[in-house]
Amino acid sequence: MGKTGRSAPLQRSRQKRPLFKNRIEKRELAGLLFLLPGFAGVLCFAFLPFLEVVKRSFQSAVTAQWVGLKNYREVFDNAAFRMAAGNTLRFTFICIPLLVVISLALAVILQKLRMGKNTLKGMFLVPVAVPAASVVLVWKALFHTNGLINTMLERFGAEKVSWMGSGAAFSVLVISYLWKNIGYDMILWMAGLAGIPTAIYEAARVDGAGEWQCFLKITLPNLKPALYTISVLSFLNSFKVFREAWLVAGDYPHQSMYLIQHLYNNWFRELSFDKIAAAAVINAALVFGLILLLQRAWDSEV
Repeated sequence: MGKTGRSAPLQRSRQKRPLFKNRIEKRELAGLLFLLPGFAGVLCFAFLPFLEVVKRSFQSAVTAQWVGLKNYREVFDNAAFRMAAGNTLRFTFICIPLLVVISLALAVILQKLRMGKNTLKGMFLVPVAVPAASVVLVWKALFHTNGLINTMLERFGAEKVSWMGSGAAFSVLVISYLWKNIGYDMILWMAGLAGIPTAIYEAARVDGAGEWQCFLKITLPNLKPALYTISVLSFLNSFKVFREAWLVAGDYPHQSMYLIQHLYNNWFRELSFDKIAAAAVINAALVFGLILLLQRAWDSEV
């Protein structure tokens, strides 16, 4: 009788385990079903078209004959491609560190504010909602030869600067990118900061840690997961700055702000689809490689 009484709960628990396991499997299946439409969209509208681009990169644009690596050699021998690729890489490696550091600093400052936090967050998010055409109007009002900035320089006795017709055009492009994306990255940082328990900071302050020590020993280590996401998103958003640059300066801006997207646009107008395909494959390989390097660096830290 005693053995039967002890074995009954065990039997009931064994019967419950398959039911619990079946529930987990059903939830996983439901999650996969929700992901299927998105996966199908990516497969049909991104992956399969990219495979077609890869195929065309080895073919002639006119006859569709197999030409091997000829298109890739022509792309690398093209001076405009080398200049555009160099400008794009320089723009990326300057803007992303600046954006990550400035947005993190603003997020930490706003997180400590008690009054006016939501108002300031809204102000920083305004550039995200501003259309590209409106940004172009602001650019022209500020950086035109007779614009607001040059007018102010003349009043102080300085000479006018050709902002869009000299090397200063690159600085204008950097400022535009930072202005457009700082608010977005700042909100992502604030979400990461909100996930850090306040009890950790209180315990550190009781042990005598100052604000700077709390930032280095608590805040930064807990923000490493957010750092990877923000870096990748900032990197991808850096390719969108072409809209403003093209609307302001046209197809052939000053060489300091001639980006790879300008080159794609000009090759498309010339119907050089073989060069576009080869350059797109090179660009995709670089982007994918950089993202993998970021992920590996993040995984090694974690």
